Amino acid sequence: MKYKQILNVLLLLLTILFVSCSNSENDKNMSIENKAVFLHHSTGNNIWKGGVSKYTYKIFKEGDVQKIIKKYNKVNKTDFSVIERVFPTKDAYGWKNYPFDYYNIWVKHAGDKPYMEEPTLEILTKEYGVIIWKHCFPVSAILEDTGNPDIDSEEKRLENYKLQYDALKKKMHEFPNTKFILWTGAALVNNATTEDNAKRMKEFVDWVNNEWNEKDDNIYIWDFYSLETEGGLYLKDEYAVNNKDSHPNKDFSAKAAKLFADRIIEVFSSK
Repeated sequence: MKYKQILNVLLLLLTILFVSCSNSENDKNMSIENKAVFLHHSTGNNIWKGGVSKYTYKIFKEGDVQKIIKKYNKVNKTDFSVIERVFPTKDAYGWKNYPFDYYNIWVKHAGDKPYMEEPTLEILTKEYGVIIWKHCFPVSAILEDTGNPDIDSEEKRLENYKLQYDALKKKMHEFPNTKFILWTGAALVNNATTEDNAKRMKEFVDWVNNEWNEKDDNIYIWDFYSLETEGGLYLKDEYAVNNKDSHPNKDFSAKAAKLFADRIIEVFSSK
């Protein structure tokens, strides 16, 4: 019995190694326009994995989003690929991915060299045809405007967010052959924010969807905020880990993973 168990473990490890090597070789031969990178932190990680258990993910390194896209490839004879990466990384830059941070790395410090170890758009666009970026839920803790907007400010205010987003849109337009998918910001549960802050977050998302977003450009929206709130101001409690933790739970993550993968495929397939 012990011998069989050892043999089964070895066969499993060989299978994982074979799949990993095959995927790496396929990625090398894949055209840039069929490769996507998903830049995220913890909320994005939950959606990326979807309903896959942490143990299964640890072994196979494949979440629901990847599985759905692989299944689509098999049925439709396509070769779309998406990988994930933490951005900005905790050690290199700090555990923040709000509008200021993307602006600071991609606009203020644009160029062919990384900024504090983080890749600029000049670097990422040479590797990926689709770049997906998002903010984690603290982005929703938006304070009242001061009347003195500052594009270089880290303060979470609508007046600053809008300047930073306008600069980011202009920067993304410099890469017309690259497609960008922006998640609308993740929401907070009721117990983790104030009504005024939550109203300002809804105002920001409405501005992104209805004013900032342009038709027929290279930027696509995935309205994650509306999926979480369903027309309200907060992440619905039944979609959260609990009523004090704004991370999405596994059931909601599995639902969202399917919709996210569908959106990625839609953008890959767009002309």
